[in-house]
Amino acid sequence: MPGNSGRRGAVRKPGSKKGAVVGSGGHGRKALEGKGPTPKAEDRTYHPAHQRKLAAEANQQRTRRPERRRDPDAPEVVTGRNSVLEALRAQIPASTLCLSSWLESDDRVREILALATDQNIRLREVGRTELDAMTDGGVHQGVALTVPPYAYSDLDDLLDAAAEAGVPPLLVALDQVTDPRNLGAVIRSAGAFGAHGVVVTTRRSAGVTAAAWKVSAGALARVPVAQVPNLARGLAQLRRAGVFVVGLDGAGEASVRDLPFAPDPLCLVVGSEGKGLSRLVREQCDAVAAIEIATSVDSLNVSVAAGIALFAAASAR
Repeated sequence: MPGNSGRRGAVRKPGSKKGAVVGSGGHGRKALEGKGPTPKAEDRTYHPAHQRKLAAEANQQRTRRPERRRDPDAPEVVTGRNSVLEALRAQIPASTLCLSSWLESDDRVREILALATDQNIRLREVGRTELDAMTDGGVHQGVALTVPPYAYSDLDDLLDAAAEAGVPPLLVALDQVTDPRNLGAVIRSAGAFGAHGVVVTTRRSAGVTAAAWKVSAGALARVPVAQVPNLARGLAQLRRAGVFVVGLDGAGEASVRDLPFAPDPLCLVVGSEGKGLSRLVREQCDAVAAIEIATSVDSLNVSVAAGIALFAAASAR
């Protein structure tokens, strides 16, 4: 076409007539290719937005709190007016009630003070800075309750309690149950059916916290909790002491209706809802019993399963 002879990238064909041209043969293809989408301003190193992004990330890194593992021997702190009030109503053994010096009184605060006074809990007035540090910056609403660490028992203590009562031991062991509310509910059932104690592990298991105290509805004051480093070895220790171990599992060969070894010294083992009994714990079981449930339900809550098994054991006795 007229005027195309001067276009960029055009090549004149040798021996052709004046003005006749051909294409570039691909020599100008790279010049026609795009460079992709335009990067964000904060991703362009020369842009001021990029400098602001780097400064913000550096500031966040400086102010980020390092993760800290909770000291098992340190007291637990219950914060917030509702939580503290519920803990006092459940008569959780607390040591100190901390109140902010700028606290505005309401019905909850008045009841908190009355319950703390009745339970002989020490009152302490603290400043905002100290209360913030005590609660690790959590929302405390000017109120915090310190709960001392729970004093765990040994397996021998549980067996001794049964021997003093003159009856065969009845225990419950929890295998990797991590919710303290489930622990509290199991302890409540244990107290209702005359169990002599509950066994948990030091790791990968819920411990006795304020939440467990509250759900137990006071049963923790009567039912001791023993803590062992390894549940499989703890169960082996119980078996050497003459205690039969029965695990609860939906695929068990026995039925809770006819609970094996129910009249004998017995330890019931309940696994977590997700994983059930671990392999090493199952190997320590003298029998595995199932609770028959409707096929439309996959499994029972840990505390419900423990309650049913405890009822079966108590009925057989």
